[in-house]
Amino acid sequence: MKQQVRAVSTSGVRASRSSRASLRLASATSRSTHPAPDEILIRLLRSSVGPRVAQIGQNESSVQRVAKAVSWVRANFAQPMAVEALADLAHMSLSSFHQHFKAVTAMSPLKYQKVLRLHEARRLILSRMLDVCSAGRQVGYLSASQFSREYTRLFGNAPSRDIAKLRQDGVSWDVAAR
Repeated sequence: MKQQVRAVSTSGVRASRSSRASLRLASATSRSTHPAPDEILIRLLRSSVGPRVAQIGQNESSVQRVAKAVSWVRANFAQPMAVEALADLAHMSLSSFHQHFKAVTAMSPLKYQKVLRLHEARRLILSRMLDVCSAGRQVGYLSASQFSREYTRLFGNAPSRDIAKLRQDGVSWDVAAR
């Protein structure tokens, strides 16, 4: 009986040592699979998108200048917009501005404004219980039919049908605005 206990104890010690070594290895491995923020930044800068990432921090880079125009559009999306004026705001030629704007936002300036308007209209209808025409006017549409066409194109349903479906599904306005 004594030999059996000793054999278990010896194998238990070996297993314990092996477990501790495995834990140390797992701990070291988990640290290496979760890079630090500095390492992430270095990897991004060395990647194919590195030049774009570097521009984010540079003062008056094309990304910063487009960001200025994006901020203006976000603050004034309900107003008529002249893309030429945005290009001037960004200190770029019209063609260069279009190219850089699309690179940053993945859409043209006018489409960006349209998407902002439609999302805001959807939010207003859901949160403030505005009717479709009022929401369309409030976000800058002069024509109810144009608003309805563009809303349907973006969200897949006519405004009244879309809102009814969202309310039926219990979606709140803050979730729908995302």
